[in-house]
Amino acid sequence: MDVAIVGIGIHPFGRTPGRSGLQQGAFAARQALSDAGVEWRDMQFGFGGSASAGSADALVNELGLTGLPFINVANGCATGGSAMISAYNAIKSGQYDIGIVVGFDKHDRGAFNADPRQMGIGEWYGESGLMLTTQFFAMKIQRYMDTHNISASTLAKVASKAFSNGAKNPNAWRREEIAEEEIASSTMISHPLTKFMFCAPGEGGAAMVLCRADHAHRYSDKPIYLKAATMRSRRYGSFEVFSPSQALQQVDGPTVDASRAAFELAGVGPEDIDVLQLQDTESGAEIMHMAENGFCEHGEQEALIQAGETRIGGRLPVNTDGGCIASGEPIGATGLRQIYETCLQLRGDAGPRQVPNTPKLGYTHVYGAPGVSAVTILQR
Repeated sequence: MDVAIVGIGIHPFGRTPGRSGLQQGAFAARQALSDAGVEWRDMQFGFGGSASAGSADALVNELGLTGLPFINVANGCATGGSAMISAYNAIKSGQYDIGIVVGFDKHDRGAFNADPRQMGIGEWYGESGLMLTTQFFAMKIQRYMDTHNISASTLAKVASKAFSNGAKNPNAWRREEIAEEEIASSTMISHPLTKFMFCAPGEGGAAMVLCRADHAHRYSDKPIYLKAATMRSRRYGSFEVFSPSQALQQVDGPTVDASRAAFELAGVGPEDIDVLQLQDTESGAEIMHMAENGFCEHGEQEALIQAGETRIGGRLPVNTDGGCIASGEPIGATGLRQIYETCLQLRGDAGPRQVPNTPKLGYTHVYGAPGVSAVTILQR
């Protein structure tokens, strides 16, 4: 049973005083329902997640008490992607014909304040400052840059591209372009990553209506087909956030495993993808994820990014909506924001940030603590 996305919705990311995270999720859900031309009572199931804004199943209080099974999903930054996988499997199994996926969040200002005990780590890990993800990502990209000859200029170019794309996106939080030079000279947070190279915890919501592919044209004249949806966790020896120790023998991380599984399931390869979303918690993450997802060899990012190939008009357009750097990171919504943007691109409805030459295949990737990755492959 193939699966199609027939309705998409989003609540603008950023800060929305006076509107709860739950209300932002309901806003996105109503948009998705309207886009598909259906009512809440038509939904046979729901999956959703939020890290800081309450239980996603409380959306039924906003949208209607119809008795549908609504299941909460919690999987770090991969929450939205994991909710999508759950819905994909529910329809692909033949159990349901149509349902909804929703993700939202409303985080406090400032950095994420993770509790090591929730990750199965002793309090010493936090007391020593290692729960600050800025430090982990800085250590990881430092080593990667040294090993693969990635320059500091390339880090700044990734962030500059993000702000340029975000300026074209009415739903992004940061909608002003920032020049590469300003990014490079901004406050150093954790060397070599400056203030404008990081995303920030924020607010927002996103939602999708999914159905059996053979029913798709009942609801949409531009259905997007979900060709693969995969998720993998870390293996022993991979270098992941919140790891209290490091094995002597290093292995590939969960992104590599999730990506390979998705390409195999969809029957396509990286060379077939026309537009992609990669987790960009900070500039270095986007660079590393380009190779981990199979879109280039390690070290090739330097030439690709310097030549502008990852920009909207390039041959490998990455994070056309500004990604996490411009949109911010509401944990429950990020994976679904990626899919929302990819659906817009494949529909040809992305406006000033539309990828040229009628893209047919899209790719999304999200990475979350303490080492999980989710991937989808979408087809027009």
